[in-house]
Amino acid sequence: MKILVMESSPHKHGSSNLLAAEFIRGATEAGHQTQVFDVARSDLRPCLGCDACGMSGPCVQKDGMEELRRRILASDMVVFVTPLYYFGMSAQLKTAIDRFYSFNDELSAKHLKTALIAAAWDSNDWTMQDLAGHYQTLCRYLHFNDQGMLLGTGCGTVSMTQSSRFPKLAYALGKSLTE
Repeated sequence: MKILVMESSPHKHGSSNLLAAEFIRGATEAGHQTQVFDVARSDLRPCLGCDACGMSGPCVQKDGMEELRRRILASDMVVFVTPLYYFGMSAQLKTAIDRFYSFNDELSAKHLKTALIAAAWDSNDWTMQDLAGHYQTLCRYLHFNDQGMLLGTGCGTVSMTQSSRFPKLAYALGKSLTE
């Protein structure tokens, strides 16, 4: 299976990317092909809401979304990786997802497998509920086949994350994937 991992942390070596690396290690050991697209370091501009694409492209903006679109449509699975920012996904990931509008129909028809990996400082049981709800709504709307959510609470720093159970869980999620 071809897996695209969309990292979105402004901290290249932060907690969410640490969890993504463990997921990738597990998925690679399970025989899957993985590649990373770093939306935080890509030239992606926000959706203009101009509707020139009519939900089926092309987008009038010529930026990194053209490459991301190509990679998504060539994949069997997409993994959304984000730090938790004010109880939602990072602005960088949200910008990329908003741009799905320009190929909404094609993306929806693909029935991609997806997963969510997130890291949060906070350990409260309610910390991730809004992010999880947003992800589940995306899955429902775009006909994504959810393969799991890894919601790493108490992962505020790399050392906190490394000493938590979440790296092992991320590895196990990647390792558990089947075609």
